[in-house]
Parts: sequence; structure tokens; C-alpha cells
Amino acid sequence: MKRVILVGILVLAGCGETPRPDPVYVEVKVPVPVPCKTTDVSKPAFAVDQLKIGAPIDQQMRVLRAERHQRIGYERELETAIYACRY
Repeated sequence: MKRVILVGILVLAGCGETPRPDPVYVEVKVPVPVPCKTTDVSKPAFAVDQLKIGAPIDQQMRVLRAERHQRIGYERELETAIYACRY
């Protein structure tokens, strides 16, 4: 019985405190989402929306060409806002 107690004490004595290594700090770069702060792009009143039903074909074509230029300008404003958020 004394031997069992002696062996138990020796085993517990072997589990002494070992020196711990110094902590190592590592820099980790994680992308963080940032809210985009741009001005709102207002949707223009397109020319086709104001065209009367049954308008002559030449008037329809003029309005469609005008709307095309309006849409191109509107799309450029949207693209500019997106570009400002990305970069």
C-alpha cells in the first residue's frame, strides 16, 4: 500500500508546471464592410412616360431618342455612384 501511495506521489510530482512559451501576436487582416456614403441618384421623368397613346410615329421616334439620351445619362450617374462605393 505504501508503494502505491509513493508511486502516486511520484506520478503527481512529474505533472509539475512546465514553462510556457511567450505569446506570439499575429496580425490578421480581415476585410470589414463599410457603408457606402454617396448621394442618392434620382430617377428622371422619362419622356416616353408623358407620350400620349396614339401619337404620330414621328413624335414617338423623337421621344424615344430623347429617352435614350436620358437613360444613358441616368445609367452613368448610377455607375458613378457604384464606382465611388467600390474605390
